[in-house]
Amino acid sequence: MNATAGNYSQVELDKFDELAQRWWDPDGPQKALHALNPARLGYVAERVALRGARVLDVGCGGGLLSEALAKSGAQVTAIDLAPNLLKVARLHGLESGAKVEYRQAAVEALADEAPASFDAVTCMEMLEHVPDPAAIVRACATLLKPGGRLFLSTLNRTPAAFALAIFGAEYVARLLPKGTHQYRDFIKPSELARLLRDTGLALEDVSGLMYEPWRNRARIVRRTDVNYLACARKPE
Repeated sequence: MNATAGNYSQVELDKFDELAQRWWDPDGPQKALHALNPARLGYVAERVALRGARVLDVGCGGGLLSEALAKSGAQVTAIDLAPNLLKVARLHGLESGAKVEYRQAAVEALADEAPASFDAVTCMEMLEHVPDPAAIVRACATLLKPGGRLFLSTLNRTPAAFALAIFGAEYVARLLPKGTHQYRDFIKPSELARLLRDTGLALEDVSGLMYEPWRNRARIVRRTDVNYLACARKPE
């Protein structure tokens, strides 16, 4: 396992590995993630011409976004540190026919190996689960070609996010397993913008990502007080 500087939590890896067998079940523990995926893909596709583009999906999990990117014509490399999730991702790819190169690797290690290799990098719902989000952002920036774009999604550290993403989703509606999120690890958009500036990336957009459980759908909105997406560009 190529984990650089230990920038991962074994507890987090084990937690997500336990969900591996039901990752692709649209009514399972990742039901909300299935609903978020079309909105996430649309956000990326509006800003990057995916057909033929080299795209890296960081923290790919069981491959939901990775497969969607591949089916949109991208050449996708997807990395994660959870072995059971990668096994599920590979098996599902064999069934679906989606061509994705899955690797068990840390993004920091890949940045040392293949800098400036990708037209776009996606890192969705991951930053709030690692000890050092800044190191992830730096590695993603290194992996981008000049002019490439980084796409991030995470949770804002607000009372609304605590009420909806933790109390509501985990304890009331039980849309997510209890303990999925820790409020202290949520990241404000201003904090994320600073991380991006520190890596030399130019922030282009921040948009909210609203999950509507009564429709089991998600859409892009202006409000960023719970889930949000960000797009940043590497200068030419």
